[in-house]
Amino acid sequence: MRTAIIGAGALGLYYGARLQQGGEEVHFLLRRDYDAVMSHGLQVKSIDGDFHLPTVHGHRKTDTIGTVDLILIGLKTFDNDRIHSLIAPLVGPETTILTLQNGLGNEEYLAKQIPTGRILGGVAFLCANRGEPGTVQHLGQGALRIGPFCPEGANRCQKVADAFSRAGLTCEAVADLLKARWEKLIWNIPFNGLCALTGRDVTALLSDPPIRREITEMMIEVATAANAQQISTPIDTATFIARMLAVTDSMNHYQPSMMIDRANGRPLELESIYVEPLRRALAAEVATPRIELLHALLSLDEKKS
Repeated sequence: MRTAIIGAGALGLYYGARLQQGGEEVHFLLRRDYDAVMSHGLQVKSIDGDFHLPTVHGHRKTDTIGTVDLILIGLKTFDNDRIHSLIAPLVGPETTILTLQNGLGNEEYLAKQIPTGRILGGVAFLCANRGEPGTVQHLGQGALRIGPFCPEGANRCQKVADAFSRAGLTCEAVADLLKARWEKLIWNIPFNGLCALTGRDVTALLSDPPIRREITEMMIEVATAANAQQISTPIDTATFIARMLAVTDSMNHYQPSMMIDRANGRPLELESIYVEPLRRALAAEVATPRIELLHALLSLDEKKS
């Protein structure tokens, strides 16, 4: 399967590297890492074992890649206005597009110009950060859940899931993509926002009992909003939250992407992670005061830039 990685941050570099390691032909759209990767290859430092790809198909522009079987989108959602121009040279008669971006609304954005049957979405439970140019650090997790944007994409979804599985990754094809996205938001909304706002990592936040209680209450708000949507089966709120907290307890001082973005003066993914979920919660008449406050506080500095 000929694959293009659009958005080669920690997520794109890691999953692209694993696909290439598993025997797939992978092409990376690179920016800051281009010179390092083309000179020295791509280094993955992983809890599952380090590996090095000495030769990588790296590109500065997508029009040098050509058409592909799969486009994997890992761009931050504040760059969504660039997606259609970036992927246009890559799309052939049977190309599948998989967005692993955070939050809600990404598949709908792609569907403005792409046939819905070709669109897949997914959530990555991945702890990874970029190191020095040409290096990605895989700190934990890594499982994927992907689903079709519409039922016609089910066969494509299974083929892509099989490719990830052949690469040694845990990848589940799910029928209810919307539910999977809301489940990821139960983690993303409190931890991305609070870590960015306070400058404290997940371990520091959870080790403080009052903050841990507030995180739990925020997760309950997200789960309640999710269960008011048109999802196939309700999320078992107490059980799911307990599992998410236990998993996060094992993430030794992990810094979520939004925390790193804020520390480096980059924009935050507020539209997809906060604005759109809050819009849908409001439409379902679900009260979300903690999430609204967190979004308002995060927005303060964004308005200054």
